[in-house]
Amino acid sequence: MNRTRTNDRYARTRSAAGTGGSWRGGGRPAAARGRRPAAVQGEFALPTTVTPALPAVAAFADLGMPGELLAALGTEGVTVPFPIQAATLPNSLAGRDVLGRGRTGSGKTLAFGLALLARTAGQRAEARQPLGLILVPTRELAQQVTDALTPYARAVRLRLVTVVGGMSIGRQASALRGGAEIVVATPGRLKDLIDRGDCRLDQVAVTVLDEADQMADMGFMPQVTALLDQVRPEGQRMLFSATLDRNVDLLVRRYLSDPVVHSVDPSAGAVTTMEHHVLHVHGADKHSATTEIAARDGRVIMFLDTKHAVDRLTDHLLNSGVRAAALHGGKSQPQRTRTLTQFKSGHVNVLVATNVAARGIHVDHLDLVVNVDPPTDHKDYLHRGGRTARAGESGSVVTLVTPNQRRDMTRLMAAAGIVPQTTQVRAGDAELHRITGAQAPSGVPVVIAAPVVERPKKRAGTSRGRRRRPASAAGRGPVRQSSSGAAA
Repeated sequence: MNRTRTNDRYARTRSAAGTGGSWRGGGRPAAARGRRPAAVQGEFALPTTVTPALPAVAAFADLGMPGELLAALGTEGVTVPFPIQAATLPNSLAGRDVLGRGRTGSGKTLAFGLALLARTAGQRAEARQPLGLILVPTRELAQQVTDALTPYARAVRLRLVTVVGGMSIGRQASALRGGAEIVVATPGRLKDLIDRGDCRLDQVAVTVLDEADQMADMGFMPQVTALLDQVRPEGQRMLFSATLDRNVDLLVRRYLSDPVVHSVDPSAGAVTTMEHHVLHVHGADKHSATTEIAARDGRVIMFLDTKHAVDRLTDHLLNSGVRAAALHGGKSQPQRTRTLTQFKSGHVNVLVATNVAARGIHVDHLDLVVNVDPPTDHKDYLHRGGRTARAGESGSVVTLVTPNQRRDMTRLMAAAGIVPQTTQVRAGDAELHRITGAQAPSGVPVVIAAPVVERPKKRAGTSRGRRRRPASAAGRGPVRQSSSGAAA
């Protein structure tokens, strides 16, 4: 690919980055011209930068970002950058490609979001031609990214549209036709809109891939590469993920030039504020132990392998007196969104889920994740566990292991770089309570009622109701650093 730019244009970009000027366009330094990243030895091949990286900053004010973004950070209560933000923002604001590896909850969303918004500020998109693109693997992560960036996009008057499956494609097409500078999208729905003629990517100057490893794991790689081939070839690329493997390495080598590489922590998932427990249980006792853990005080996410197992456990917990709700790919998007809202608000205490909830979900003060069914891949373990101990909070990950699963679990923990605390437990014993807060359920069945949605009021003097904003458009209210900094 021909991805070059002139030295003096890059110098002007660097100058703007240091003086609070505007970042326009999505170029890269001429020093990257024609150079391919070099591999280093390790668990996977990582590129090493040819051009020295700019040093990390201690405060957002040191970045020279537009004043509106700095003011929005203050309004949102975001005062000190997380390490991945401090390390990557000076470089991404200067137009460099960035490869950021950080555990889930480490602050990746603002790390790429602030750079994207700052570099796009002051521009207006034509109909169907966005200027910035954020690709994510799941609907939940797309909504979380949108929620996190909305107050900052508003501050610099950029229009943000969410494009995901399970929602009205007509509304999303309408939002794109109206002009949107930034699109947050899952690959499949974005491809559908492009095929319909409702979106073009040839004006996209800054492209972000968030959780690229999961996109590869879910089989999206052909769609992702097809989309990346359509954006401006001289544009800027940022790839952020909690884990990297050789599938992602192929993306790095094909689409990133001379990237600045930053890794928040070597284990890409092990968090010092997180405890890891493997609880050995007998098969006949596992169901009772699971029920008692679910009946604890406080919120908990419980992961199982299949949607049928999720539904069965949810029904059992409701009949046992536990306020539980199911989340899996068999639910419609409105159902999934409603369930997450109920869980975050405390209307539901236990979220029973498949791996659909392993990424893209942030809930404040969630201190326990339970693997009722142990994951089969160490990356799934890290991402499931990443729902707790986010943004500096503490939390525990508990995995229930029956005798025939012990050997596989030992291998998985070794691959994840984790040394767990292992305990033999039975339902009703003191150790189970000490580790998880387990207690006997009330036994009084509960019903989780759906929230009442108010109908839009009619305008005076007209028979038509007030037109509602498209569901795909941004505007879900502000969030704090614990949410906006935590890109799952």
